[in-house]
Amino acid sequence: MSEYILEIQNLTKEFPGVRALDSVNLKVRKGEIHSICGENGAGKSTLMSVISGVYPKGSYEGKVFYKGKETHYTSVKDSEKEGLAIIHQELALSPYLSIYENMFLGHMKTRFGIINWDKYIVESKKYLNQVGLREKPETVVSKLGVGKQQLVEIARALSKNVELLIFDEPTSSLNDDESDKLLKLMLELKDQGITCLMISHKLKEVLKIADTVTIIRDGRSISSYDVKRDSLTEAVIIRDMVGRELANQYAKHPVALGDKVFEVNNWSVYHPDYHAMKVVDDVSFYLRKGEILAFCGPMGAGRTELMMSVFGQSYGFRSEGEVLLNGEPVDVSTPRKALNAGIGYVSEDRKSLGLILLQDIKTNISSSSLGKMSTLGVINEQEEIIAAEKYRASLRIKTPSINQLTRNLSGGNQQKVVLSRSLLADPEVFIVDEPTRGIDVGAKYEIYSILSDLVKQGKSVIMVTSEMPEALGMADRIYVMNEGKIKGMLMREEATQEEIMRIAISGQGAAGAAEQHKDKENAK
Repeated sequence: MSEYILEIQNLTKEFPGVRALDSVNLKVRKGEIHSICGENGAGKSTLMSVISGVYPKGSYEGKVFYKGKETHYTSVKDSEKEGLAIIHQELALSPYLSIYENMFLGHMKTRFGIINWDKYIVESKKYLNQVGLREKPETVVSKLGVGKQQLVEIARALSKNVELLIFDEPTSSLNDDESDKLLKLMLELKDQGITCLMISHKLKEVLKIADTVTIIRDGRSISSYDVKRDSLTEAVIIRDMVGRELANQYAKHPVALGDKVFEVNNWSVYHPDYHAMKVVDDVSFYLRKGEILAFCGPMGAGRTELMMSVFGQSYGFRSEGEVLLNGEPVDVSTPRKALNAGIGYVSEDRKSLGLILLQDIKTNISSSSLGKMSTLGVINEQEEIIAAEKYRASLRIKTPSINQLTRNLSGGNQQKVVLSRSLLADPEVFIVDEPTRGIDVGAKYEIYSILSDLVKQGKSVIMVTSEMPEALGMADRIYVMNEGKIKGMLMREEATQEEIMRIAISGQGAAGAAEQHKDKENAK
């Protein structure tokens, strides 16, 4: 019996105009945590789709062996029957069904066409206890947070007697606490003899729990490392992922800051459903010309709600306060008015709020600037093509054509399309919410370079980020938010992760933050 539960030999998968996988080789030992790392578009998700039967036998070249036998899967159901399951980055749960219904959906057994629901409620508790989820099985999934929904997905896989569990970016949408719990669960599953195959861009998490790491670049398997034996480091992984050394992961360069270009004063936002509840409470802040300003804080601090409300009141029942651009009040009552005033916004949720996935790249890039490309309501298609090709080249969007559907792009390339649309609209102030969420280090560096180039051109950037090293590496100043208020502000030279956390948890409050602003302004 082989020590490997999964072996891949010379796997090649092609799509029209693209070779997604090129002679990939991979070996995964039984009972280990094996991580696959690579840039967006490297072929990681395509590889997982081949392994799990999304792409059936005959649609690719090469061989896949699972538990010592070559696979001939024609669908995902075939792989699930053999104890192989995949947890996708985009969760595949029905929000209107209960936890236990989601867990057994598609593999419930009936007697004379009748389902014994009580049996499955009792059975579900065993798997929910195994993953550490204490919710009642009858709870509707839409009532759960993302972290708990992910546990339901894992419990569903366990209910199918899984032996190999594939995780595709498992912590990309989780906060730090939820991520830690999930990583701990993966180690527990390993102790139970379940093999875990994990795709992740978070290299600290990879090095924390993985036994083996395989790097894929441009559709090819580049290297494999035993984490402990080879004393693997982030620098080595990054080098193999991008094909070059990245001495500095951040592209921020010193820029001479100008006068205040953007101010928000006494801004409050009320909950869209509970109209008396303030989600953002009397917040004031400013942004200088040529500055990158970061907003940090725990999940639920109100950062995204603040930025969405400032950009055309895209969040909340109502907002109140004052927005100034170059010292003059501006109307931000709708997204179009905010954009026309010179404020651009890139959402943290690129798939739902940032892109029209069923449209092509060209249309997505031009959608916010059609007024500039139209005469009497008729779009100048040639100008639209020229603009899309310009950003495809300058932002290095990996695609065979600007007519490619946006949904077919990797996460990093989708993010570049969203940024291209904002760049084409040419606002004076760019608000980017979690600009590098779910993308690899190579693509992150390219995004950082874009932001750095913007401030060199005299633009100004507000960056909402949950990754404190990102804020420390890129920002000139950092506002710390919690409970809908600004708790404090730090200059670049005094900011540390510990100080950000201290202010978030026990900061001096909004009034203290305002006084801090004045003191630092006077010091200048």
